[in-house]
Amino acid sequence: MQNRMMITGAGSGLGREIALRWAREGWQLALSDIGEAGLQQTLTLVREAGGEGFVQRCDVRDYSQLTALAQACEEKLGGIDVIVNNAGVASGGFFAELSLEDWDWQIAINLMGVVKGCKAFLPLLERSKGRIINIASMAALMQGPAMSNYNVAKAGVVALSESLLVELRQQQVAVHVVCPSFFQTNLLDSFRGPTPAMKAQVGKLLESSPISASDIAGYIYEGVARGDFMILPHEQGRLAWQLKQRDPQALYDEMAEMAVRMRAKGRQTQA
Repeated sequence: MQNRMMITGAGSGLGREIALRWAREGWQLALSDIGEAGLQQTLTLVREAGGEGFVQRCDVRDYSQLTALAQACEEKLGGIDVIVNNAGVASGGFFAELSLEDWDWQIAINLMGVVKGCKAFLPLLERSKGRIINIASMAALMQGPAMSNYNVAKAGVVALSESLLVELRQQQVAVHVVCPSFFQTNLLDSFRGPTPAMKAQVGKLLESSPISASDIAGYIYEGVARGDFMILPHEQGRLAWQLKQRDPQALYDEMAEMAVRMRAKGRQTQA
């Protein structure tokens, strides 16, 4: 393996930390994001960590930009061994409050961005017998209240990853899907939702997380090395997933109670 990796959303947060974790192993990295300043900072950090690479601005909603990125990987790195579909945005709000535009925006980036990334890079991965790492979320498995469009988009990423896992085995392309819970990140910069109260609640969850993006990148590195398909970096997330598999109704009841508490909190904030 030639140790060449492409990462979307590499300009900050988890994407940057994944780049740094693999850079420490001397990998060559193709870094993409919509923000060029963040990308340049990541590249500088990658070089300091012992890696090398290049940056290219890429909006994952635009398939032609992803195919251009694949072409750049071919020209500059001679191909690609691993892709990380990490670019994503946050949103929240009860279903009744979410507009169809909120749905379109969320699906276009968090689900179709991953579909397009896999599609654009598959020819290169088949040639290198490489691997796909898709970043989903515990929201894909838990379906918490007041984030239905995010839940659906991320659940789609899990279903896509499961589909590719079985379809690409014959081609010797490995597939992994990562489902982190809330963690300390700048995800709120992209947050879109109908009420400021919802953004504040999500912000508290992010701040209270005991695990950082750097910790998660390390956990992903270990999970990929073991060959794990589903990588759940948070212990609480792993326990919640076990509970859901054992007794889904108990989890639905807990989520329904959480929705009641969130609505009550929202009314207090508005009062």
